[in-house]
This record gives sequence, C-alpha cells and structure tokens, in this order.
Amino acid sequence: MHHHRAEHWILVKGTAKVTRGYETFLVSENESTFIPLCTQYRLENHGKVTFEMIEVQPGSYLGEDDMVRFEDVYGPDGVSLGVGCRPASADFSDD
Repeated sequence: MHHHRAEHWILVKGTAKVTRGYETFLVSENESTFIPLCTQYRLENHGKVTFEMIEVQPGSYLGEDDMVRFEDVYGPDGVSLGVGCRPASADFSDD
C-alpha cells in the first residue's frame, strides 16, 4: 500500500493473480489494472510462464519509503490481506 502514489500495471507476458483490497482476479497479457492510493494489494505469478509487466507510478511522491507492508497470514481461505500496518516511517529495528 502507498500513501502518496497509485500504480497502474500493464501485463506484457504471462498471467498475474492480483488481490486489490478484498477483490482477487487474473490479469493476462495485454490487460491492465489500477491500484488506487491507500489500497492494499498483492501480486502473484499465475501459471508456468513468469509474467512480465510495466508499472506506472502516478503520484506526488515515488520513494520506496512510502510503502506500507502488511504481514502475510495464510489461513483456510488461502489469503489474508494482513493483520497490521505500520507507517513507512516506523522503526523496524526490533523485528
């Protein structure tokens, strides 16, 4: 998730499984999807061919320290979007 930028992904090869918020769907070659500001997302390869994509990042700040990472928790339903959020400025030294 990013606070200051969105992402637009264009698949040029293969198929990707995208989780955007609580919605999960496939994006195939020559298709695209948009990830709005402040939206949790996950991107996975789906299939035998490794996907390739172009990522466009529109926003007011493009630094990697804008990224908020969520803990991955896999349960009986297969995917959880995370159980905790830390702002990009959080201190990770005690992890």
